[in-house]
Amino acid sequence: MSALRAGLDGVLLDIDDTLVDTHASFRAGMAAVASDYLPHLQDDGPQLALAHWHADERGFYPRFVAGDIDFLQQRRLRAEAMQQDLGGPALDDASFERWNAIYDSAFRQAWVALPGAVELLHALTASGVPFGAVTNHVVGYQRDKLERTGLSQLRIVVGTDTLGVGKPERAVFRHACALIGCEPDRTVYVGNDLAVDAEGALDAGLQAVWLDRGIDHRGAGSTVAPPPAAGVSVLHDLGELFRWLGLAAADLGPGAADR
Repeated sequence: MSALRAGLDGVLLDIDDTLVDTHASFRAGMAAVASDYLPHLQDDGPQLALAHWHADERGFYPRFVAGDIDFLQQRRLRAEAMQQDLGGPALDDASFERWNAIYDSAFRQAWVALPGAVELLHALTASGVPFGAVTNHVVGYQRDKLERTGLSQLRIVVGTDTLGVGKPERAVFRHACALIGCEPDRTVYVGNDLAVDAEGALDAGLQAVWLDRGIDHRGAGSTVAPPPAAGVSVLHDLGELFRWLGLAAADLGPGAADR
């Protein structure tokens, strides 16, 4: 049994773009709907749709995370805003139902675990380390994602429907710590969003790792990253995380840290 680095008893993980390549899934989903609903944009449609979706300038996804609207409502509002802003046809009930079916099918089919994610969960399980996830999505949807990507060992999942709010609310992180049986100051949270994940966890009293993958919301490699708060450890992939956690290389399986 391998131990975690000194001062750590448990690990909490983000899911999207930490364990699962959700950025690629968004690209697939936006490409699918742009082809049918934004054909006038031609080859630029998928990238413009992706940039608009991630920007979410009207703040519909934060409203979902705060519990003001449900998940399907935020998706429809974002879809309607995208159609309006990019010059596509308006969506009524029937056309949104079709839009959503096209998007969701492409989005789900593109789900794939990021390199090292499966090995990380196997290593944590084999080491007897308490671990779980905190995600700004509903638990059922995320469990389906974990099952389809080979990450079903992640059994403890706290979502927006667990307490009615999401990250970076302190209560969400602390509730997850209680579920894995670890004190916040002896638990590390690992996520790809600096403010919501790393700095949110730090504010809740946890240790924090920002998994900076160098991807911005426009779909390109970011050139300037914001400086993290003092106390946030910055890593770039799950191979680095294995080493940071103190998990033995043998726990990864042959070559897993380098994939």
